[in-house]
Amino acid sequence: MKKTQETKQKKTVKITQIKSSIGRNKNQKKNLLSLGLKKIGQTSTIVFNNSTSGLIQKINNLIKVEDNKKNAK
Repeated sequence: MKKTQETKQKKTVKITQIKSSIGRNKNQKKNLLSLGLKKIGQTSTIVFNNSTSGLIQKINNLIKVEDNKKNAK
């Protein structure tokens, strides 16, 4: 029962790719794929934790990050 309560309380963010991965180094391309982004305009909702925070910081010029409004209860 505790596990279901913990998953409800985790913060999620909505990430949208706004720039192309063409001409970027292979690590930035891998970071985009690991966040579930393949095309410009594609959106992915992920759980915000330390590992995803690091990925977001490495490619912050290629993406737009928003708080997930559904999780703001």
